[in-house]
Amino acid sequence: MATVENKAKIKEIFSSIQGEGVYIGCKQIFVRFCACNLQCCYCDTDFYPTNINDSNTYFEFTPKELLDYLKEHFDIRSTHSISLTGGEPLIWVDFLKEFMPLFNKEFSDIKFYLETNATIADNAKEILPYTDILAGDVKLPSCSGVQNAFELHEKFYKIVADSVDKHGNTYSVRNKNSFAKVVFDDNIEDAEIDKVILLANHYDFEIILQPRMTDNKPAVNSEFMMNTFEKFVQRYKYTRLIPQVHKFIDVE
Repeated sequence: MATVENKAKIKEIFSSIQGEGVYIGCKQIFVRFCACNLQCCYCDTDFYPTNINDSNTYFEFTPKELLDYLKEHFDIRSTHSISLTGGEPLIWVDFLKEFMPLFNKEFSDIKFYLETNATIADNAKEILPYTDILAGDVKLPSCSGVQNAFELHEKFYKIVADSVDKHGNTYSVRNKNSFAKVVFDDNIEDAEIDKVILLANHYDFEIILQPRMTDNKPAVNSEFMMNTFEKFVQRYKYTRLIPQVHKFIDVE
């Protein structure tokens, strides 16, 4: 009986700098997976599950094919990390469980940077041992439109709290490998701020406040940004205000 090949649908693969969060400016190879389990109002991607069956919109790889492709087309040794992004990469957990240790065998010094919407807890548990940097995306209902976000995040970070990466490190502020992006606009509510801070305090991740962008410009003015930042940092010192830097310098 023939076995089904383990393949993932990938929208694009490219090399650039990280433009968000704690690792801004680091050279990364971005592997952008198709499909997402959410549909956030501010999402800037165009490949929801409804259209990934159109083979003109994606590439298919087995784990070995992706490794060979990266080796052929990129200078991996000069790269800080491999960004697994999307869409939502955790949808492809079976693929990642095979690809990540396969990659590590040849490039053990290159980090894996998992960019996730932090809502698929059971899948996260499968690949956290191979993940060096955990970049979550905590969804504010007022900005994202995701109404049950905090319930999903609570379950996700509970799994994270019981996990370690391949070096035996926990995901914490203290070793700087866990942070959460929080996209906001002028609809942000104090109750949402309370919930984010409670979550961050409990599960020890850094908060990166990121103003929603409209046509490559922040959707809120500088005064509103700073007032929002102060509401967070007065109660949780591991907070930074960082817009999407790559959009300011016009790189992918």
